[in-house]
Amino acid sequence: MSPPPPSDTLIYAYLFSISVAITIVVYIFRGVGILSFIPGGILWLLILLSIATGIIYGVQKTKRY
Repeated sequence: MSPPPPSDTLIYAYLFSISVAITIVVYIFRGVGILSFIPGGILWLLILLSIATGIIYGVQKTKRY
């Protein structure tokens, strides 16, 4: 039985899942036309934020304490 993950890993997991969820919602709503006023740069920023938080979460998850 493995010990529970440290709290900082859990925080990074939440940040990663929230950033991915927001990116997907904005991407879908922009494609449908509901959020068509949002520029493409904002969408790229959200995608890069999702990638960055995913990398940080992956590094934190594999770190040995």
